[in-house]
Amino acid sequence: MKKSECLYLQPEKRNGMIERENIKVIGFDADDTLWINEPYFQETEDNFCLLLKEYAATDEVSRVLFEMEMKNLELYGYGAKGFMLSMVEAAVKVSKGNVPASIIEKTIMLGKEMLERPIELLDGVNEVLTALKGKYKLIVATKGDLLDQERKLRKSGLLQYFHHIEVMSDKKEADYSKLLAHLDCAPNQFLMIGNSLKSDVLPVLELGGNAIHVPYHTTWAHEKVEEENLNILKIDKLVDVLKFV
Repeated sequence: MKKSECLYLQPEKRNGMIERENIKVIGFDADDTLWINEPYFQETEDNFCLLLKEYAATDEVSRVLFEMEMKNLELYGYGAKGFMLSMVEAAVKVSKGNVPASIIEKTIMLGKEMLERPIELLDGVNEVLTALKGKYKLIVATKGDLLDQERKLRKSGLLQYFHHIEVMSDKKEADYSKLLAHLDCAPNQFLMIGNSLKSDVLPVLELGGNAIHVPYHTTWAHEKVEEENLNILKIDKLVDVLKFV
C-alpha cells in the first residue's frame, strides 16, 4: 500500500482494510467531492475584496470576512446565502459604516452569481456512481443551504444514483449518528467518501464507521485540520474508490 493510501485504523480492523462485505451504505459528500464548489467561493471573495479596495487591503478584508463567517455560522449555517450576508456585514465593518448602497448592491449580485453558477462535475463521478449503483445503497450527505444544494443536485444530473439526500446543518459525530439511525444502518456498515477530513472522515471514524478521504486542491480554512500523524485512507482521485469497494 502506498504511503498516500494509509488507513486510519479502528482497533478491530487489524488488517487495516475496509471490509467491503460489511458495507451496506455509501455516503458521498457533494461540494468538492462530486462537483466544484470552493473555487467559486474563492473567486467571489477575490471580487469582493476588489470592491472594498479603497477601504482596506485584500488580506484585511479577507480576515474580517472570515471572522464574520465564523460568527454567523450558528445563525446562517453553511452555504452561499450565509456567505453573502457575511460579505455585507464585512463591508459595513471594513468601511466603518461608510460603504455606499452601490457596493452593497454589487456584493449581493456577487452572491447571486455564485448561486447561479453551472454545475461542473469532478472527474470520475459518473463512472464511480454507475459502478456502485445496485451494489450498495448510495446517499448524499452534505452541508449547506437546503434550496441551494437541492438546486445543484437537480442540475448535476446525479439524482438517479441516490437512494437518499441528506442536507445536514453540520457534520459532527452526533449528526452522523442521527443519519445512520434514520437509515437503519450500523456504523460498520457505512462508508463515507469526501474531501474534508474535518467533516467527512474523522467524525465517521470516531463513530466506528468507514471513510475515504479524497482531497481537493482548494479547501476552506474552516475545514482544515492538522494532517500530521493521522492514519487515514486517502486516495488521489475519486475513481480510486473502486479499488476498495
